[in-house]
Amino acid sequence: MKGKCLCGSVSVETESVNEVGLCHCSMCRKWSSGPLHAIHTKQGIKFDGVEQITRFQSSDWAERGFCSKCGTHLFYYLIPASEYVLSAGLFPEENFTLASEIFVDEKPEYYELNPNSHKMTAQEVFEQYAPKE
Repeated sequence: MKGKCLCGSVSVETESVNEVGLCHCSMCRKWSSGPLHAIHTKQGIKFDGVEQITRFQSSDWAERGFCSKCGTHLFYYLIPASEYVLSAGLFPEENFTLASEIFVDEKPEYYELNPNSHKMTAQEVFEQYAPKE
């Protein structure tokens, strides 16, 4: 899959995926005024225009990346796992299926969840990604 930001200064290439997940946490909603539409890839991600990427460490465990020219949200980077979660909006030509929703306990009342998606609360997400002892 190939995608780019609104102004075209940053482009990204990654393996093809067909599923998108939503994050309803308060930080994602503040960042984008709605849930983050997230693409998880397991293979290499190649960015062009990296000099235009600004990173903001939004928590102890994550950074958010955006284009410094147009402000397009590019990724959420999970620091402990060294994993990029890409914004689905970068790939407007793709036909994604909504597969999962996380932080459903933080979702505001003014929009509905997909009844067929896999759902996890904040506690369930933190338990899944907690370091194994």
